[in-house]
Amino acid sequence: MKKINLAITGCMGRMGQQIIRTVKSNSSFKIVSLTENKYVNKKINGIKLSVNNEDSFKKANLIIDFTIPKCTFEVLELAVKLKKRVVIGTTGFNKREEILIKNFSKKIPILKAGNMSLGINLLMYLTEIASGSLGKNFLSKVFEIHHKHKKDYPSGTALMLGKGIAIGKKKNFYTLLGKKYLNKKTFPYSKKINFNSIRRGEVIGEHEVKFSSGKEIITLNHEAYDRALYSEGALLAAKWLMNKKAGLYSMRDLMNFIK
Repeated sequence: MKKINLAITGCMGRMGQQIIRTVKSNSSFKIVSLTENKYVNKKINGIKLSVNNEDSFKKANLIIDFTIPKCTFEVLELAVKLKKRVVIGTTGFNKREEILIKNFSKKIPILKAGNMSLGINLLMYLTEIASGSLGKNFLSKVFEIHHKHKKDYPSGTALMLGKGIAIGKKKNFYTLLGKKYLNKKTFPYSKKINFNSIRRGEVIGEHEVKFSSGKEIITLNHEAYDRALYSEGALLAAKWLMNKKAGLYSMRDLMNFIK
């Protein structure tokens, strides 16, 4: 079977490094390009690092992007020009940027996920079911913990879970978006969806969705203990995307949940 040629952006970051390690034990892939948003005079596994440009991506079948929104759009511009598939694991996009990504997906296949973990995507699905089943008498909130180096908050995954609550209620997420707390010991329920983000130590990731009627509380929780689960999910997404037409896909499409 012919290997899939990968370009990995943000290769010096935590996820970039993890994907490089995971590819070593996966015979379906070959890394042909490693990029950063500025020039770095370094080689990783014999590959000289480069910046995001046409030469960096021309040999790749697919680009895996774990960077920041500004860099992601640089990558998408090049990917459309070169007709390359893209897996986006970058988080922190605003509403306008989400629309722009959807527009790019009309020209190339894109799989975008705030979290590549199969478990988290199952949690998202369960959140939708719980939110839709419990009704308006239950208020909800989302809690997450990540390592102290993570800059954005709430995490992309926390926002994804918030969207799951909104989908269950058949409401627009942005009209339900509540307050965003950082490093609070406690935070309130609300008619909107409040978020609390903790940044400490080297925690890989913990996410919790709570529903409360005032008489009972239902908790849905996921804890990550090994960053490899994200890189394995990203490679699974890459392999799945190779046979897809232009469009915007998610891990949910890959996992083929019941509609």
